[in-house]
Amino acid sequence: MKNVLTIAMLCLSILSVAQSKKKQDIAAIKGMCGCYEVKFNFAETFSPDKRYEFYDNYTSGGLEWVQLVEDEKNKISMQHLLIVGKDMIVKHWRQDWLYQNTDLYEYHKDNSWTYTKLPAKAVKGQWTQKVFQVDDGLRYEGSATWIHADGKSYWESTTDSPLPRREYTKRSDYNVMTRTNRHELTGFGWVHDQDNNKVLRHESGDEVIAQEKGYNTYTKVADEKCKAAQEWWTKNEKYWEDVRQVWAEIYAGKQDLSFKRKVDDQVLFEKMFALGDEVIEAENYDSQTVQGQIKEIILQYQD
Repeated sequence: MKNVLTIAMLCLSILSVAQSKKKQDIAAIKGMCGCYEVKFNFAETFSPDKRYEFYDNYTSGGLEWVQLVEDEKNKISMQHLLIVGKDMIVKHWRQDWLYQNTDLYEYHKDNSWTYTKLPAKAVKGQWTQKVFQVDDGLRYEGSATWIHADGKSYWESTTDSPLPRREYTKRSDYNVMTRTNRHELTGFGWVHDQDNNKVLRHESGDEVIAQEKGYNTYTKVADEKCKAAQEWWTKNEKYWEDVRQVWAEIYAGKQDLSFKRKVDDQVLFEKMFALGDEVIEAENYDSQTVQGQIKEIILQYQD
């Protein structure tokens, strides 16, 4: 009897520690929400080819509002909205965080993703970060453990992704970016630290074209500075909720996915944003009808 009680107490203690750790994780993830002055910095650092001509460094920045969209027991969703100039809003990337998630879409190449089922043991205590494009389509996903030690809170994972938008239309010498992403909270806000390999993926294997360092800083400022983005989201959030719902149904199929780059000489996000502009101004917004229109557009691009 004594041994049974000891084991029971030990199990309760382990459960308590796990719950406390999960609360820390959630606090760190939500700690990335708010209004930030953001600076994007990328520099190519190395190439195995001595003849390779390094591209110029890339820098950009602005104000970015990170909006909490979903807050569930095992899922946190945050939409990034970039403020350009005085009040022009660009719907930027979205990041979803899923606890102990076993369903992963891994980027292969040429706008195609492979569905992978992970064993539950492999993701115990981990969070999957799912990153989505401006049209809420797939970008990349990675699963890892949040670390809280020595006064630091960070998460780090390595995964494959499509080319970044800053090079998407400019480069053809590589077709996959293998990226190590580190999200770390700091005293001023948080950083997105990246170590990226630009890879040409052949049927026979991968060839590293160049390596790149990325260091994006998010410096916390008063939420009032991002008022324009907050107002934009209030006006547009219903439409993008319907977009997420349609995509969720597609992902729930748990099948490999591949998409055309253009249809009617337009990329997917152009049609998705055009539909949003149209239906948001409609007097009688009907989610069922809108979701049908969204699905029709996405299916045009699906191979």
